[in-house]
Amino acid sequence: MPTNTVQPITALTPELETLLKEDTDRRLGDLIAANIKSRYARSSSQLSEFRLATEYKDIQSDKSVLSDFRRLVFPTDYESYRPFFNKFNSRPCRLSEVDDMLAPGLPIYIPLSSATTNKNSKQFAKYFRSQPCPSPLRIGALSPVPILTYRDPVDVVTDSGEVVRRIPVCNLSTGLTRMQYNWSIETDDTRIASILPGHIAPWATGFIVHHRSFLLIHALFGLAKASLEEIAVTFVTIFMDMVNCMEEEWATLISSIRHGTIPDFEQIDHVRMYLQLNMRADPQRADELQHIGPPLSSPGWAQRVWPSLKLLTCICSGTFATALPQARSVLGPNVVVYNPVYVCTECLIGRNLNFEDTETFVITTDDVIEFLDVTDELAHGEVLQAWDLQPGKLYRPVSTTHDGLWRYLIDDVIEVVGFDPRNGLPVFRYSGRKNLEIRLPHALITETDLLRVVYGFSGEDTMEVQEFTTVVDNRRLPLTLGFFVSITGNIGPNAEMARQKALAALAAASGKHQMAFDTNKLGLPTIRIMKPGAFADYRRWRGEIMNVGVGQIKLPAVLSDPKAQEWMAERVMMEL
Repeated sequence: MPTNTVQPITALTPELETLLKEDTDRRLGDLIAANIKSRYARSSSQLSEFRLATEYKDIQSDKSVLSDFRRLVFPTDYESYRPFFNKFNSRPCRLSEVDDMLAPGLPIYIPLSSATTNKNSKQFAKYFRSQPCPSPLRIGALSPVPILTYRDPVDVVTDSGEVVRRIPVCNLSTGLTRMQYNWSIETDDTRIASILPGHIAPWATGFIVHHRSFLLIHALFGLAKASLEEIAVTFVTIFMDMVNCMEEEWATLISSIRHGTIPDFEQIDHVRMYLQLNMRADPQRADELQHIGPPLSSPGWAQRVWPSLKLLTCICSGTFATALPQARSVLGPNVVVYNPVYVCTECLIGRNLNFEDTETFVITTDDVIEFLDVTDELAHGEVLQAWDLQPGKLYRPVSTTHDGLWRYLIDDVIEVVGFDPRNGLPVFRYSGRKNLEIRLPHALITETDLLRVVYGFSGEDTMEVQEFTTVVDNRRLPLTLGFFVSITGNIGPNAEMARQKALAALAAASGKHQMAFDTNKLGLPTIRIMKPGAFADYRRWRGEIMNVGVGQIKLPAVLSDPKAQEWMAERVMMEL
């Protein structure tokens, strides 16, 4: 595993700045040349001035095209692309109407956003690329948790009705996995009964759509294999969901390993036969596990179950970080938690800078990422280049991609901390979502502020928060900030002080909050502790409503949907 540590520098040397400019210009030129003839580029009003300026220029060789792009293409949002993406929803979906829609040819898959902050998923289009995602770090026997299910595919047909491509509509992670390994949906039947080399669970496990059953079957095959060396999940919260499922079903899992049978978990009948083909009775392993006990019985449990376990690969930065302490407790001190990428449905934004640092990333070179200072208004803000950035400032990424997005404004906010001394690329940490904010009459509370407040009241003496979400609590006046939290273990001896600590942390973020509290315009923050497993069940519930697969649903820092708020309120165990 990598051991060299990269220390970001605070300013670019002239040599690095030159290198960065040359590399960025080359990549931008390639992207413009590749996508300039797409239907979007030829007809979108967002690019009309750019088209006029470059109509008679040689896109491949005329360097002024780059300055035209930076001068005349303004940040775009989803509404600019919606009519083009919607063409893939037509039935029949005709080749003559969707070919070269955003990039040359046809998409490989159509990913859906997780709808974390919206009632409806957004759909995008992902086209072929030779390296679809970062090469996974592989160190031995692996228990990946891939989701392979998809909605009804888009059948692209010729005018005569011949199907020329079946495009799966799926999670981003599903599409990336399928593209990485060249797993087309037409060949699924050839793999469904097998276990891929180096993997633990049968390939059929990826077609279980029930959240809990999906995790339990992966857990079953993982527990049966003492030589496991790596676990790979989408988010650290998925790993903890799996741990909690194992805790609840420990006796059933041990019995299954002892007798070599697949349990009667929900909604697995369509793959049971393929799972059973790969299940073997192992009384000795069952006795070992019985002696060790369930996951929450002792710290460092995972290393007793899997002595060779070295790595948990997952996304675990930002608000996911609240689940890390409990995950590390389960894993033990010798298992590294690796956060490989910073990615959103629209594009890959960053890669891990240092192996064991789960919070710091370096901007990717897969596409072209520019930046908008969050303090500038969108109408007047200048899109900045990587070499214009200042460490310590907050920016929104602006992405021009291989998949046909032109200066697409990403909702995330990142904090630049420096530059990579090897190539000059910006180094950053996640700060929050632009549209995940609590708006109270006296002030705006950002996602970063919410995380600081949670850290302010979480602790052994009050409660150890594992996950959280927030609402504007209007059950009584004055309005206040309300937390729904899941906790590890029991509440502490000073739990009654948690609300006061939350107010103190809020006031530390902005004096406006203390002033509002003192003038009876803000109530003391409320804290409601959820029943065990409630947030995992929320992911299942939300996924079923949105028809979005296992592993895609995230618990948002701010819960704005009234139905979701009602759902949470019905599963509160106690309120402080």
